[in-house]
Amino acid sequence: MPVNAICSELTPIFQDVFDDDDLVVVPTLTAEAVDAWDSLSHIRLVLAIEAHYGLSFTAAEMAGLRDVGELARVIARKTGRS
Repeated sequence: MPVNAICSELTPIFQDVFDDDDLVVVPTLTAEAVDAWDSLSHIRLVLAIEAHYGLSFTAAEMAGLRDVGELARVIARKTGRS
């Protein structure tokens, strides 16, 4: 499963959304670990990821995520990379 590869692809998106060039996305990354990750930036992040991959997330898919690794697994499944 390409979780680490997807995390690498997500890094520049996260850096842009959170305006932090030092932010590195790893599977265990959570919202609590990123100071700027609030509800508004979460929406911006989701929209940026959807635009990048050309997909849409359901509310149920997003509600159950505990960390970026789980997000990467959803992306892998939706893009046929799982």
